[in-house]
Amino acid sequence: MKPRFSIVLLFFMLASLSLACGTSGGPLLGGKTVTVSIVYGSEKQAWLAPLVEQYNQENHKTAEGSTIVVEATAMGSIESVRGIIDGTLQPTVWSPASSIYVPVANAEWRKSHADDLVTGTPSDLVLSPVVIAMWQPMAEALGWPNTPLGWAEIAALATSDEGWAAYGYPEWGSFKLGHTHPDFSNSGIVSIISEAYAGAGKQRDLTLEDLKAPELATFMEEVESSIIHYGSSTGFFATRMFENGPSYLSAAVMYENLVVDQETKRLAGQVSQIPVVAIYPKEGTFWSNNPYAIVNAPWVTAEQRTAAQDFETFLLAEPQQRKAIELGFRPADPSMALTSPLDAQHGVDPAQPQTVLEIPRAEVIQGVVDLWRQTKKPVDITVVIDISGSMRGEKIATARTSLLDFIGLLQDRDNLQILAFSDQIIELTPLSPLGEKRADVERRVSGIIESGKPLLTAAQVRREVADRRGGVR
Repeated sequence: MKPRFSIVLLFFMLASLSLACGTSGGPLLGGKTVTVSIVYGSEKQAWLAPLVEQYNQENHKTAEGSTIVVEATAMGSIESVRGIIDGTLQPTVWSPASSIYVPVANAEWRKSHADDLVTGTPSDLVLSPVVIAMWQPMAEALGWPNTPLGWAEIAALATSDEGWAAYGYPEWGSFKLGHTHPDFSNSGIVSIISEAYAGAGKQRDLTLEDLKAPELATFMEEVESSIIHYGSSTGFFATRMFENGPSYLSAAVMYENLVVDQETKRLAGQVSQIPVVAIYPKEGTFWSNNPYAIVNAPWVTAEQRTAAQDFETFLLAEPQQRKAIELGFRPADPSMALTSPLDAQHGVDPAQPQTVLEIPRAEVIQGVVDLWRQTKKPVDITVVIDISGSMRGEKIATARTSLLDFIGLLQDRDNLQILAFSDQIIELTPLSPLGEKRADVERRVSGIIESGKPLLTAAQVRREVADRRGGVR
């Protein structure tokens, strides 16, 4: 039996996200300005952040004479749109990793608005196919590059009692897969929809009826059984895999450009990891097309819309698209030639993907998410929350709200433990299945207040938590 994976979360002061804390890079300006705020997927941060700074320094103006100031914040695609829908984020532009979640976003937006959040067909900024990034020796053990690989091979390896020993490498242990969390990140949604298509044996027209097949649920459960980590943002998740190496993850779902970026660093001697390659699932995959959506929201003024269009034109101009290629993205204009580093030397195949999956309808996407919740591996989670005097006022209120939101994402079969600490540690609920105690846990969390007592040291907290978790530190 494969072990459940355990998580320890520390809830200290949780600061709210401010768009102003993102990239701007412009000089201090006098006179009238118009601000274009953008929330975008972190996978394109290396490309977009310097261009925001360049654009601001060029002092672009609207027809009304206002200087355009762009402020950009990188975050998970789904996390960002949820902030837009609930009103905690009010950007001018939403640029998720792909268009796959747009139907769901529009459906949610229409529950309280007359029109769609994203109207028309937004321009693609840059392209990158979704791939399974795998360390090259492991990919070669599976037959890469001569044998087409995909989700079927992942499922077989994930459920093998022998793990990598079945392929002659017992020292590698079990197969460990990672993808981002579908509740926060585009690539997480893409991962589970791709699994659903593969399990259903289809490449388009995925239906709610398909999702009812027991064989599909079994297939997804097999794939998800190898998951050891769900990241919140693809770019940050890739960094963690590449920094920690093969002992942390055998493979992870991410975007092709992130493989190119890692290999560029390795070839330049900036990192010492073994090579990583992109596997394009034989069953099909999706494009990360990075749409530039000027949101159809009441807070966006006509001048902001015009200013956002000016920045869009700047990003799609050839010099900026050339910079995208240099960073491993494919240009929005398919007529532009693909040059290095989009090549085999950098772990990718510019002739791929051969099969592109169809984006399902909004209700089917939600159905896949619901099925994933039923089939994903249960987790053991310990939440440690600071209730010392330093958390007085808004801090403790924010921590309560954030913890309740987090609990809402957990499944009934997940095991949850909550520890509160100030000058001592108090167990609010033991490590046990959430389902049978969910209402009581939510009631206890809603009643958390600061104690006014001094704070234990970090070392004391870690030691006490480890003791309560059976010595695991």
